[in-house]
Amino acid sequence: MRRFFAGPESFDEAAVTLGTDETRHLRDVLRLKTGDEVYVFDGAGREYKCTVQEISKKQSKLAITGETAPASPESPLDLTLAATILNGERYDLIVQKAVELGVKTLVPLITVRCEAKLKDAERRVERWQRIALEATKQSGRATLMRINKPSEFKDLIKGAGDLIMFSERDGTDFSVVSAGKKLTALIGPKGGWDDSELETARSLGARIVTLGGRILRAETAAIALTSLLQHRFGDLK
Repeated sequence: MRRFFAGPESFDEAAVTLGTDETRHLRDVLRLKTGDEVYVFDGAGREYKCTVQEISKKQSKLAITGETAPASPESPLDLTLAATILNGERYDLIVQKAVELGVKTLVPLITVRCEAKLKDAERRVERWQRIALEATKQSGRATLMRINKPSEFKDLIKGAGDLIMFSERDGTDFSVVSAGKKLTALIGPKGGWDDSELETARSLGARIVTLGGRILRAETAAIALTSLLQHRFGDLK
């Protein structure tokens, strides 16, 4: 399926305009021509079948022929994944798989044992947004996963609401997690959580879960635990 993204402001009743990057992909990568049929999603949950009308250097115009249901529906679980930032491509993988697994919001998290500094992490947000957009196209979602600015652990946890903290120690099994429509899952860094972070989370009512003593790499944990939450409370049946 040839899918493109255009924000809601790019649509009118009968047509949609693609920006420079999407036009370049349409023209130079896929080599589409006028009259070809494509799909365009608006990042807010709606998708349209379109026909290419005009292609120029910086934009292209597509005629809307009808609205269609996205190939991948949104999960009923409003899941925020607060995953500690990792160096290199390992965090890119978390971003990509979070989109595929239906995460609504990703919070890049700075923790005591985090490998990244806050200023360095802030410079990586644009890259993560590009990865998320490409994953959205490929996975069939029509809603863009929101990527928040990197957040310090102490700032996030104070106002995050219903918290589930995954830890290799000092937790209980999944039976402490009850069904809810909105959850925030905390994923720790390489080396695990600091004692002070576990104590703070517990004092604020976070449920700390340990998966039977199984030890996972941080990026594996983010993917596996997101899958478990979507299976139990979302639509991954």
